[in-house]
Amino acid sequence: MAIVESLLKETENSNFNSIHGQNQNHYDSRVCINETLRDDELRAILSKLESDKDKEVFGLVCKRWLHLQSTERRKICARAGLYMLRRLASRFPRIHELDYSQSLSRSFYPGVTDEDLKVIANGFRCLRVLLLSHCKGISDAGLLAIGSNLHSLQSLDVSCCRKVTDKGLCGVAEGCSDLRSLHLAGCRLISDSTLEALSNNCRNLEELVLQGCINITDYGLTVLVSGCRHIKHLDVNKCTHVGDAGISSISEACSASLRTLKMLDCYKVGDAGISILAKFCKSLETLIIGGLRDITDAAVKSLVLSCHSSLKNLRMDWCLSVTDSSLSCILNHCKNLQALDIGCCEEVTDAAFHGLGTGDFAENLKVLKVSNCPKITVSGISVILDSCKLLEYLDVRSCPHITKAGLDEAGIQLPETCNVNYNGNLTEPDVPSSIL
Repeated sequence: MAIVESLLKETENSNFNSIHGQNQNHYDSRVCINETLRDDELRAILSKLESDKDKEVFGLVCKRWLHLQSTERRKICARAGLYMLRRLASRFPRIHELDYSQSLSRSFYPGVTDEDLKVIANGFRCLRVLLLSHCKGISDAGLLAIGSNLHSLQSLDVSCCRKVTDKGLCGVAEGCSDLRSLHLAGCRLISDSTLEALSNNCRNLEELVLQGCINITDYGLTVLVSGCRHIKHLDVNKCTHVGDAGISSISEACSASLRTLKMLDCYKVGDAGISILAKFCKSLETLIIGGLRDITDAAVKSLVLSCHSSLKNLRMDWCLSVTDSSLSCILNHCKNLQALDIGCCEEVTDAAFHGLGTGDFAENLKVLKVSNCPKITVSGISVILDSCKLLEYLDVRSCPHITKAGLDEAGIQLPETCNVNYNGNLTEPDVPSSIL
C-alpha cells in the first residue's frame, strides 16, 4: 500500500503543479484524487507497480480503481465453475494468459469440461496463453471452440488431457495460425495427422512437447518440419516409433534454431541419427539421449565435439555401450556444462576423470549423477569434488564403492554447497533449463 501511496503522491503533486505552478500555498487539501487524475494517469500509476500484491491493493481503493485494474490485468490462475468463469470473463476481458490447469493432488469430477472451454473461447478473445494440463474432462469439442475463436493464441498446454484426439488439435492448428508453443505430453490418441496440420498452418511453431505420444512416427516428424522450420525445443521422450529417419529430418530442417532435443527411451535411434544431429545442429543446449542403448562412443564424441561450446545439460543414462572415452571427451570439451547424468553407464570407471583438474570445463557444473555406475570409486569422486567447485548436487546412489563412511575415511571434504545423495531421499536443486 505504501508503494501505491507514494506513486499517487508523486502523480498528484505533478498534476497539481502543472495547474497551479509552484505556489503550494494555494493547495486545497480537499481536492479529490478521482476528480484530479484521469484514467490514463491512474493507468500510469498501475503500470509502475511490479508485484501482483501491490496491483491487488490498487484495486481495493474504490470501484473506479478496481475497474481500471480489472481491464489492465493480463494474467489469471483460476479454479472456478461455469458461473464464476463467466464473471471472470466479464471482469477481465483483456487478459493474455489463463492458467486453468487441474492439480493432480486435488483432482475432482468432472473438473474442467468442454462447456468451460466454450466460455473461455467466447469470453477471453485476447488470450495468448492457455494452460489446461490434466483437465481430463475436456475433449475435441472444447478444442474446436478454442480454434474457432482464439485466433491470437500463441501457447497451448493440454498435457495429460487423454480424451483429446487429432480432430480437436487439427481444429486448433487451423484456427490458431500464430501458435508458438504446444504441449501434448501424455495425449496418446494423437497421431501424425496433428503434426501435418501444424506443418500446414503453424509455421511459427517453436516449442513442441510430444512426450509419450506413442503413435508419432518418423513420417510425422518429417512432415512437421517441412512447414515448421524454426523449432527450438522438441520433446519426443518415450515416442517409441521415432528412429533415425525422424531425428535426421529434424536435424537438417531446424539446424539453425534447435536448442533442446529430448528423446528419452527412443530406442530406435542409433548412431546414424546421432551422427546427423552432430553434423547439422551445433547449438544444442539441452540434450536427452537416455535409454539409447545402442549408441557408441564414436557417435557420442562426434556430438560432443559439435556442440561443445553450447551444451549445458546432458542426460545419457542407460547408454550401455558408452565408456570412459565418451565421458572423458565430455569433461574435457564441454566448458559450459551445468548438468550431467551418466547413471547406469556400467562401463564408466575412475579413469574417465583423469586430467579433469587440468582444464576449466567444470567452472559451471552444478549437477552430476553417476548412480548405478559400479566401477566408479571414492578416488574418482575425489577428483570431481576437487575440480567442480560449484557442484550443488551429486547422485551416487547404488554405487557400491561410494559411501559416506568411505568419503570420511578418505578425508574428502565436501563443499558446503554440495549435497550428496546416497540413498535417494534428497531433493535436487533447481538448475536453469534442467534436464534432471
